[in-house]
This record gives sequence, C-alpha cells and structure tokens, in this order.
Amino acid sequence: MKHPANRAFFAYWDNRRGGAAAPDRSEIEPDAVRELLGDIFVLSCDPAADYPFRVAGTRVCALLGRDLKGHGFAALFSPTSRREIEDVLGIVAEETLAIVAGITAAASGGSPAQLELLLLPFNPRAHTPLSMTGLLAPFEDNGPGTLGDFNLTSWRTIGQPPRRFGPRALRKWSVARGFTVYEGLR
Repeated sequence: MKHPANRAFFAYWDNRRGGAAAPDRSEIEPDAVRELLGDIFVLSCDPAADYPFRVAGTRVCALLGRDLKGHGFAALFSPTSRREIEDVLGIVAEETLAIVAGITAAASGGSPAQLELLLLPFNPRAHTPLSMTGLLAPFEDNGPGTLGDFNLTSWRTIGQPPRRFGPRALRKWSVARGFTVYEGLR
C-alpha cells in the first residue's frame, strides 16, 4: 500500500481481526479511525445491485459530487474495468480476502487522477447481510471538480492470515512401476 490512510486503516482492521480471516462488523469502532472516516465506505455484497453503498464518507461523496448511499459501487467504473472490479469485489466477499487496487479516474477538469482503493471484508454472520468496508484515497488533491469513469489499473491481495497446518503422516503406495502415490493423512 502506498497511501498512508490505507496503511492506517488496514493496520486497524488487521489488529481487530486478530487471527481470524476478518473482524466482525461490530468490532470496527468509528471513533478509533475518526480521522479516516471521510474516506471510508461500506458496501453491501449484492452483485445484482452493483454492490451498493450502505455508507460513504464525506470526502468520498465529495470526490464523486453526490451522496452515494444506495448507488452501485461497480457502476462508478468504465465499461472496460467494470467486469474486473466486479470480480475483485466477489473475491473480497466470497474468499474473505483484503485487496488493494490502483485506480485512475477522469476529473471534470480533464486531467487524470490517481487513487488507491482498499477493500476489506467483514466476517460473515448468520442472519446478517454480507458487507465489506473500504477506503478510497486520492494521491493528490484534484481541486474543484468531481471524478468519474474509474479504471482499475492494478490489484493484489494483502495481509492473508497465516495458515497453520497440523502434522501429516504420509502413506506410500506403489501403484505401478515408476508411479508412486503418497496419501496425506492427518
């Protein structure tokens, strides 16, 4: 991650999850990330509705020139990047993985803007709608004007919890000459 706001939010999220894949939504305290709230958003994991915003910070809304609640996150992206961002959002939701992405956007003044997107899953709970949080941070102040036509330039998973594998016993079977099968047992 390049942007300091994304590093700070990821560090907080990582601390709150402990050894789990993701924290519960109730474990994220807004007061603890007060200085980042303007850049933070929460998305509903509803692909049919383009992953609508449940909550969007004031700076995110200002970047896009409107209140985003209920609007689809994937709809912010240009047609060339839309399928890929839908895949990325699906990975965050279904695989419970954190992702950081680079984005370019067209500013209303005509100049391109560079942003960094952080997407973080919440731990799924029974009888609770699946959601994720994130932070959208521009690298420079684009001044007056709004952003549109987002394009995904890069993305990668980050901060996967360590997997612990127990000891395994191997059983060797010789099936045919030159062909050996090892069966892993727990």
